Parts: sequence; structure tokens; C-alpha cells
Amino acid sequence: MIHILFLSAILLCILPLIPGMAGILLPAFSWLPSVATQQIPRLSTVNLDGFHQALLWPGVSQSILLSLFTGVTSSIIALTLTFLILQANWHKPRWQKIERMLSPMLAMPHVAFAIGFAFLFSPTGWIYRAIESLGFSSHDAPSLIQDPYGFGLITALTIKETPFLVLMSVSILKQLHVDRLYASASGLGYNRADVWLKVILPQWLPKMRLPFYAVLAFGLSVVDVALIIGPTRPPTFSVLVWQWFNEPDISLLPRAAAGTLCLLLIAFMALATARLFEWLILSYWRNWQTQGAKPRQLWGATSYVPLGILPLCIIPILIIWSFAQRWRFPDIFPSRLNTRFWQQELPSLWELTSTSLVLALISTGIALVLTIGCLEYRDKYQRSIPFWLIAIPMVIPQLSLLFGLQVATHFIAGQHYWLWVCWSHVLFVFPYLYLALDGPWRSFDARLYQSARSLGLTHWQAWWKVKRVLLQPSIWIAVAIGLSVSLTQYLPTQMLGAGRVSTITTEAVALASGQDRRVSAIYGILQGLLPFIFFSLALFASNHSGIRPRVNKQRSTSTDEFICGKPNYK
Repeated sequence: MIHILFLSAILLCILPLIPGMAGILLPAFSWLPSVATQQIPRLSTVNLDGFHQALLWPGVSQSILLSLFTGVTSSIIALTLTFLILQANWHKPRWQKIERMLSPMLAMPHVAFAIGFAFLFSPTGWIYRAIESLGFSSHDAPSLIQDPYGFGLITALTIKETPFLVLMSVSILKQLHVDRLYASASGLGYNRADVWLKVILPQWLPKMRLPFYAVLAFGLSVVDVALIIGPTRPPTFSVLVWQWFNEPDISLLPRAAAGTLCLLLIAFMALATARLFEWLILSYWRNWQTQGAKPRQLWGATSYVPLGILPLCIIPILIIWSFAQRWRFPDIFPSRLNTRFWQQELPSLWELTSTSLVLALISTGIALVLTIGCLEYRDKYQRSIPFWLIAIPMVIPQLSLLFGLQVATHFIAGQHYWLWVCWSHVLFVFPYLYLALDGPWRSFDARLYQSARSLGLTHWQAWWKVKRVLLQPSIWIAVAIGLSVSLTQYLPTQMLGAGRVSTITTEAVALASGQDRRVSAIYGILQGLLPFIFFSLALFASNHSGIRPRVNKQRSTSTDEFICGKPNYK
């Protein structure tokens, strides 16, 4: 059974990467003989027309620079904020508050956050209404929504990606034994800032390589958030390629393929540059690590506050807008409220919600079974899929990979759009589940499983009654992560579904591009509510599952038991 699951994971989540890459390269070089006709003869010969059309597009250089600026800047700021938050708050009383804030911040999808961010910072948003109500003019105030330099997009990506990096850092810092490092360095005269900067940072940064690469690749290739709050003239390069992809003329397909290949190369160059800077800072220029203790202070004790306040402000904004009937500028609150828009959208909401939930449950269930099968295969045979191969869907632009997969599916007869969408969700959920369960599986004490087998339990009984019970809290959290990842997939649903499979996310992005704000708020609320429910249920289930120690209410207080733990039998 484990062999079947391991081979199924390779078949469903690893091997499709090959036709995915081939589906980019062949159209990029204008070689599509299956769609070539007498009217489009150049699609049957290899040429560079696609690259010429893409690179000669007006404003393409500005789009590429804009993507690099927004993606790299937001990723660096998010990583810096993560380090500052950790060094200032780790194992302090404020840290428990930060841990409690992570779940609701991570549960809010990017699209719902972008819609609420637009309602806050648009020229008629709540921030500008507050400025007008205080007697100041907001006409000359800059807007963060669709600004030409992408500062609003940088702000939104930074706020959304920092909690993810903080969450990924928690398990890393536990592995580093920060308390021991801090105690040893303090004895040498280093203060807290020096310990984190010169002792912990060189060990923390290499282990954060994969999460940072995932954040960097997402920032460079994000489409849904950029469509809502990103620049428009010119747009980011990922949005420009998405616009090329939606062209109905099949003869323009090489231009879109060349654009996706260029986007992939840009992402690879950015990742390679990040790796080079990491090597330069930590391995080549090491003088700053060996200069001894210097009294310094690092800012960051309250840097987590804006990250928590802004999402909390977005929720009431979405709720108020969904019930607003008349809200004139610069009024702080609507003058009239009603439920007309909720009643109007309720029939379609049920259908979209059911489709989204079915897709999320099926894809997460399949990805969970495949992940457990791969982890069990690794524990039993000491062989596994290379982690860098599993992480490819996380660290390369979605648009590039999906373009190739969509071209590959065109060679299969039939209109199996729902099946392709479900499979694409499995492809992107699987790496997140593997990343979430890899640590708990490695930390499991195999002697417990061996003890269960020695007591006469079969392999399945020992796994189900011992290992599964101990790992159940981590499994619940991983399921919530998988469901949230599936619910927020926009490009896989839109591209492989060919517009025939609609979910809450696809409709929210479409409505946020210029429709009524009330309807956009409704879809934003629903899109953010579902992951929040899943995370809440997962936290509740993880706290009430697993093995909890029994507390003896009639505890003896004799001297023998207090000193050496032995009961007094007198």
C-alpha cells in the first residue's frame, strides 16, 4: 500500500512538472503543429517570433522592473520584519500574544485582504474619509491603490507574507535551541541584539531559505492581488503575461508562452541573486560576525502591531460595505443599511461555496493521503522524493507552470475541466502539506511504534492506535493549511478550468476589478470566512486530540514522592 501511495505521489505531483515545462518551451519557440493551419503556418516551424512580440511590447521593460521592485522589496521587508519581531519578542510575555495573532492573520486569504485593503486606502476609502472628517483635504493625498510605483502592492504583500515567515521560523528556532545559544553568548558579554545578530542570524537565515524563496517567487508572479491593488499603466509583468494569455487569437499564443518563460527566468535569476547575497553576507564577508560584542539595540518590539491591526480593520470595513445602501463621500458611516445585496447574491453564493468546498475537501484529502504515504515510505525504506523537487510548485511562478500544464492538457481528448482543476489543486496543496508534516514525522519517536508492534499489534493497528494519535494535532493543522491553500487558488482554477469552473476566489477577483463594492465585500467576507472556520476547527481539534496526561487529583505530598518521585506505601 505504501508503495502505491509513493508511486501515486510521483505520478500526480512530480511527473506532471515535465510536460508542464515542455508546454512552456514548445509554444515559446512557436512550435505547435497540432494547431497550425494554412492561416497560421508559422506555428509549425521553430522560430523566435514569440520572444520578439513579447520584448517589443510597449512598456514591457517598465513592467519587468516593476515586478522586480515590488516582489523583491516586499520579500526583503517581510524577512527583515520577521527577524526584528523574533529577536525582540521571542520567549517574552508578548510572544504568546503574537502566536495567538498568527492564526487569524494567516487565515485571511490574499484576495479578501486585497479587497479590504482597497476599501481602506482607495481615494474614497475609510482612511481618506477620516482625513476629511478631521477637517483636512484628502485631494492631494497619495493613493496606495493602483499607484504607478506599486507601493500599495508592496505594503499588502509585506503584511500578508510576514506572518507566514514568522510561523515558519517557530519550528526553526526550536531546533536551534535559542535559549542555550543566548546563555552561552551572554556569558561572553553579548547583549540580546548582538546574540541575535551575530549568533542566531547566521544559523536562522539558511534554514529560512525555502520559505523566503516561496515568498519571493510569489511576490514576483502574483496576479490576483496585483489585479486588485497593483499598478495598471503599465501593470506588473505577471499581469501583463496574464493579459496576453487571455487573448482569443491563437496566433498570439507564442507571445504568451514567451512571456511565461521570461517570467520563469526572472524568478530563477532573483532566487540565484538571493542565494548569492546570502553566501556573501554569511560566508564571504564575515568580519561583522567576529568583531566582538558591541552595545547595540535593534528596533522591533512593537513591529507586529501594524501587522495585526490592519487585518482587524479590514474585517469591519468589509462587513459595513456589504450592508451599505448609501454611503456618500466623505461620510464615515453609511446613511442607509439593508440586506438587499446579500439576498441578491445568496443563490449564487450557495453554488460557489459548495463548488469551492468540494474542490478543497477532495484535493486536500488526496494530497494528505499522498503526503502520509511519502513520509511513511521514507521512514520505512529511508528513500524519499528530493525536497527541492517537491517544493518546485512553491518556488516557481504559478503562471509559468500552469501555462505549460494547460498546453499539455490540450493533447488529451475531452473536456474534463473539473478534473483538471481538482488535479491542479492537489499539485499545489501537496507541497504545503508535506512541509507542514515533515517536521512532526521526523520528531516522532520510532520506539513507541516498535513497542506497539512488540505487544502484538499489526503494522496498521500500531500506526492507527499509536502514531496517528500522537501526530493527530499536527495532521489537523496541516488539513486546515491544505484547505486554505485550495480555497485561495485563482490561477489554477481559472486556467485549467477555462472559465467553466467558478469558485469564491475567481468570482471575488472578477468582481473586485470594477463591480459594485457591496457585492465585492460580500465575496471578500465569504472568501475570508471559510479559511478562518477551518483554522478555528483545526485548532479546537488539535487541542482536544492526541494523548493528554492524566492528572492524579489525590496526589501524595510525602517526602519520598516529592524528592525522588517514589510513592509512599505506608
